[in-house]
Amino acid sequence: MKTLIRYLLMAFAGLCVMLGVIGIFVPGLPTTVFILMAGWAAARSSPRFLAWLENHRLFGPMLRNWRETRSVSRKAKWCAAITMTISAVILFIVQPFPWLAEGVTLFMALVLIWLWRRPEPTAPSPAPQRQA
Repeated sequence: MKTLIRYLLMAFAGLCVMLGVIGIFVPGLPTTVFILMAGWAAARSSPRFLAWLENHRLFGPMLRNWRETRSVSRKAKWCAAITMTISAVILFIVQPFPWLAEGVTLFMALVLIWLWRRPEPTAPSPAPQRQA
């Protein structure tokens, strides 16, 4: 049973990384949240995958900041706010059901409120040292 859970968590971590990478290019799909979930799942299933994530040029600082101080960079906050705003505008333009656009926009606003309430890192988190 433990092995099955481990493999499910590894698959979930991989899926979250894929969604996070897609989120870099698709407005409205959050990168930060998916990478944080991937880090959580990798920490419980694959130390090697977690090490790769933490040493990654883009994802590493995000994961280290969250793990060490539960903080999110100002750049990540602004990127999320801008992409969610663009997504909300597009939704209101193309969505034939106003209530759906309103509901999704409300959800994005709640996520942004939560995100902007997170502290910002005081200094860049250094990359972990690789062991020989």
